[in-house]
Amino acid sequence: MDRRQLIRSVAAAATVAVATRPEASAAEEGRFPAGFLWGTAGSAYQVEGRTDRSSDCIWDTFCRRPGKIKDGSNGDVACDSYRRYAEDVALIKGAGLKAYRFSVSWPRVQPAGAGQADPRGLDYYSRLVDALRKAGIEPWVCLYHWDLPQELQDRGGWTERATPERYAEYAGLVAKKLGDRVTRWLTLNEPSVHAILGHGLGQHAPGLQSRAATMAALHHQNLAHGDGVAALRAVGGRKWRIGAALSLQPARPADGAADNVPAAQIWDALWNRASLDPPLLGTYPAILAAELEKLLKGDDLARIRQPIDFVGVNYYNPMYQKRDPAGLVGSNWGAVPDRLKRTGLGWPIDPDGLVEVLADLRDRYGNPPLYITENGACFPDAPGPGGRVDDQGRIAFLRNHLAACRRALAQKANLQGYFAWTLLDNFEWAEGYTAPFGLARVDRRTLKRSPKASYEWFARMARSNKLDP
Repeated sequence: MDRRQLIRSVAAAATVAVATRPEASAAEEGRFPAGFLWGTAGSAYQVEGRTDRSSDCIWDTFCRRPGKIKDGSNGDVACDSYRRYAEDVALIKGAGLKAYRFSVSWPRVQPAGAGQADPRGLDYYSRLVDALRKAGIEPWVCLYHWDLPQELQDRGGWTERATPERYAEYAGLVAKKLGDRVTRWLTLNEPSVHAILGHGLGQHAPGLQSRAATMAALHHQNLAHGDGVAALRAVGGRKWRIGAALSLQPARPADGAADNVPAAQIWDALWNRASLDPPLLGTYPAILAAELEKLLKGDDLARIRQPIDFVGVNYYNPMYQKRDPAGLVGSNWGAVPDRLKRTGLGWPIDPDGLVEVLADLRDRYGNPPLYITENGACFPDAPGPGGRVDDQGRIAFLRNHLAACRRALAQKANLQGYFAWTLLDNFEWAEGYTAPFGLARVDRRTLKRSPKASYEWFARMARSNKLDP
């Protein structure tokens, strides 16, 4: 059973969590540290729309493959943020948020993935940065959020060793255009998800199904991270703050069974450690080392291990793994404990997993500065009277995870900010437009943005810097 099938089967069997009262205890309430950063996030392919982008990315190609996107949709229009970015900036400002994490579309800026830049793309991001700055919102630029130029994919994409070099050239190009106004940079978004779902399981672009391609994509994205940090430092020196956004999810043995422990261990190595250990420790996890080290050449690990200033944590849920010889690395998704509530996609809701992730970063990786760069939930939102979405399930989800942040802070995790995923209901990859995560609803016919109850709640909480009962 693949991940999408698992999601659908669990969702069909589970009751969606729509509790109107949060579950945090009084001990978890109170103020966040002074200077704690509140923001929200989005990504280019999910919100911008194609407009004048002249070349395909791998998601354009993937969306044309029958059956790959749940509702048969694509990102050609998305939320039309390329033209409506002023509306989005107004929403962020209206919530009192101080940061917006967005991604730059590589093919919009550099259509062939190398060589000549498209000034229209660079100018768009320059206008967006200016609008954010004028509104008092700090731009956090993510240089790669899965939308590889198709021309690079045709030459091997992330399975090709030359791609990190092309990425570094692109990173330098963007840095030179925006670096006079941007000081916060993320090199990559969720390289493990991109490698596993896109190159191993075929559920995301580019749709490959190969263990070898998965390992190559992991290693070459790690190289791109290191080369990207070096390219950014060459332009901005040490005045910029640079990190990466990693999907970090605890891997647990399904059913608590002893014979599933090895499955959880190798999945943890693949999903979490293969993207954490090289940049932070200069090694690959031992359980995968023999396989990944075949890809090493020369000073690869030194190239990857560039000093960074923070780690971005994208957290959604723990993963339960069972032994499965037919699985990508001998494991597969197993049953989720019945005690856990589910989101609209059937994903388990477990804020304790976030505390676990932050404690692991504290204890194993030297407690670097941390930001939650994604956290949020899909629920089957339905407009009520007047068109308002009263999404109490999402409010409970956010509140309980912020309570988990409070617990982690009390345990000395070096957590410095939180970005809610996401500002707008958008194109949710293989789920198309069927999986709303936004703080604001987007009418698919008119593209009108309408703040939900969660937007209003999050705004009140961020302005007060306090988690109330």
